[in-house]
Amino acid sequence: MKPPPPLNYIRSFECSARHLSFTLAANELGYTQAAVSNHVRGLEHYLGRQLFIRYPRSLKLTEMGEAFLPTLRQALDLIDHATEAIVASTRNKTVVISCPMSLAENWIAGCMAAFRNQHPDIEVVLHGTIWEDLSEQIADITISTRRFDDRPPAGVPLWNDQLVLLCAPQLMMGANRLKSPQDILHVDWIFVHGRQEYWQCMGEALGIDISDYEKGITTNASNIALELAATGAGCVATQYSLARTYLSRGLLVEPFPVRTASPWTYYLSESQLSKGSVVKTVKNWILERAKVDAAASAASSAAPIGTADPP
Repeated sequence: MKPPPPLNYIRSFECSARHLSFTLAANELGYTQAAVSNHVRGLEHYLGRQLFIRYPRSLKLTEMGEAFLPTLRQALDLIDHATEAIVASTRNKTVVISCPMSLAENWIAGCMAAFRNQHPDIEVVLHGTIWEDLSEQIADITISTRRFDDRPPAGVPLWNDQLVLLCAPQLMMGANRLKSPQDILHVDWIFVHGRQEYWQCMGEALGIDISDYEKGITTNASNIALELAATGAGCVATQYSLARTYLSRGLLVEPFPVRTASPWTYYLSESQLSKGSVVKTVKNWILERAKVDAAASAASSAAPIGTADPP
């Protein structure tokens, strides 16, 4: 397959076809009349077909030229729009972040609020999602939650997440309080669609057999599961990165000092159409805050870590 013709040949033809004049096309493009004429001849030679009928003072498109022109104009429009988008991006100080709603409400919100205090000149648009969707295509930075064997090709993990077992404080009170891991077999469990393996991991870490357990409430969102647990509806197994806000506010507690490695964690990816230093500033901030918070979580955790295989 031979290489495509030079882009200036295409532009010279399109402009000449619009004006039906090499001279007017040359004035618009900043070339000489001879250069535009040579570009068009080069394109005709490449195609092996004549595009213009040349008269002494004007031009007329051939049938091939008329057929060729609409497709070329559409292609040139796409090139021009893409170029303008990139140029505008370098001037624009708005950064779009696509992030699962669960993390947006439990961690990213505070992270970005602190960022704006330090960088008031950079606007942040935070797009929360429940499931991954086409919003990622318009985002400068995408944070997605993935299993360790399905990580994004260029994704950077925010941290090595852990799974925790949580319940409302009232489940730790009274005669029927949770006293040992076996006791959770007598209360409702809260499941999240697509994350049922969390309970399998926690069961292994706690040393209990959960194979026959059927009682529970199921939801499609981690935040709903956390809210259900906070009302006393049962126990939930979830990522510590989502749990820490509820723990710090005293809405939920860990009934037993056991955590285990999470097979799912959050990965940060940057768009190929990056806005350069502006996006880099936001990206570095998120990664640094994640690093600091992960270190603080590790230092504050006196709980022994379970034996599940790490991601």
